[in-house]
Amino acid sequence: MLRFSKMSRGVLDLKKLKGIRVVLIASTIALGPLAIQFLQGPIQAAQESQANAERSTQAKAPTPVDPGSQSYAKNCAVCHGDQREGILPGFPPLLGVNHRFTDDKLAELIHTGKGRMPGFPTLQNGELSALVHYLTTTEPAATATESAGTSSGPSSLAEAGGELFHQNCGFCHGRDAMGGESGPDLTQSKLVLSDKTGEKITTVIREGRPEKKMPGFNFSSREIQSLIAFIHAREAEAAAHPGGRRGVSVEDLQTGNVEAGKQYFNGAGGCVKCHSPNGDLAGIANRFEGLHLEERMLYPRDAKSKVTVTLSSGKKLSGTLAYLDEFTVAMRDSNGIYISWPTSRVRYTVDEPVKAHVELFPKYTDDDIHNLMAYLQTLR
Repeated sequence: MLRFSKMSRGVLDLKKLKGIRVVLIASTIALGPLAIQFLQGPIQAAQESQANAERSTQAKAPTPVDPGSQSYAKNCAVCHGDQREGILPGFPPLLGVNHRFTDDKLAELIHTGKGRMPGFPTLQNGELSALVHYLTTTEPAATATESAGTSSGPSSLAEAGGELFHQNCGFCHGRDAMGGESGPDLTQSKLVLSDKTGEKITTVIREGRPEKKMPGFNFSSREIQSLIAFIHAREAEAAAHPGGRRGVSVEDLQTGNVEAGKQYFNGAGGCVKCHSPNGDLAGIANRFEGLHLEERMLYPRDAKSKVTVTLSSGKKLSGTLAYLDEFTVAMRDSNGIYISWPTSRVRYTVDEPVKAHVELFPKYTDDDIHNLMAYLQTLR
């Protein structure tokens, strides 16, 4: 009896389902396109939701990291800044470095180093190429300079030249061209003051001045015009505000007695122990003048210190001191190879030629300095 009742209910449920299906079919026929659209709505919504999800996934996909940028951040940014802007006064900007070096020269510089910059000989192949490409990528400022070239306004040309000057020249000559880390005040330069057409300035920019460690630059003609416009604009600004110069002119340092300076050189100053007017100092007044000559006399920062490193085996290695702090000592050997050791694992001695100059600081009188300067200016 119970089994029959379940079967009866099953037949009744089946009839109900058939009835519902008939009603749905009838409704679809009656409503036509509206019913079809109603039934397709959830399907379309599902499809759109899936498409949106795919687009969202693509949008969240990580942006590929430039290997050159990674290498720069790891090896160079600590000295030259996160955006290659430089950290003055110690480290120059690398923006526009492609104007000063070819790719091959830049790769060589990275490998061997220069001055206070250590070499990175382990950077090879793909990483080295990526780093060189990153360093020589065209900068936004260069684009701005080129676009400024379409303007006939001298102020626009000088403004564009200012951007180039800050990137490539400001480290040495100062951002305002009035002298900086190692370059002279261009607003007082005899060459700049006499060169109204820019021909002489162009030659210096293109060829550099190797004897003064100024490199040549590979700028376009329009870029050179913008640099000249900026330099002359700074010259005009300085002339309009006399008395504001920062530098020291050659004439300011020509007040001493030559004979007294010569006696000091050979006697109390002890200069003759390391230097010779007919040897290393021959013609020095032709290479340096004014404040630059006095700076080298008082503190020759380019003087190379020698270092001798004794290894744990007892072997001694000598070369030019390249780096030294409480953790690391490094040198360049006779072949220019950069070698470093932890200071805890070796013994070392440093020979500093500049030390003798430092020891004279508390002994100099004003007359000693002026007289010695007068004598050095005769060594041509």
